[in-house]
Amino acid sequence: MSAEGRLRWRCRRGMRELDQLLGWFLDARYAQASASTQMAFAELLEQPDPDLWHWLQGHATPGDARWGTIIDEIRTRDCV
Repeated sequence: MSAEGRLRWRCRRGMRELDQLLGWFLDARYAQASASTQMAFAELLEQPDPDLWHWLQGHATPGDARWGTIIDEIRTRDCV
């Protein structure tokens, strides 16, 4: 399985909303992202679903600023 395939599998969280939000970043931004952002995204996917959901809903802020940047980008994505 390719590295992107492994990430896609890790984006599948069992909660449709999280699957869609994380999958959006992988599809729309990951390939063009810097190596450090790609690494931060992979680390972000290791976090528990409740934390990810609270961050993506804006109810909390991740302690890692790199994750915060990704979360902010997902939250403000173009929904066209």
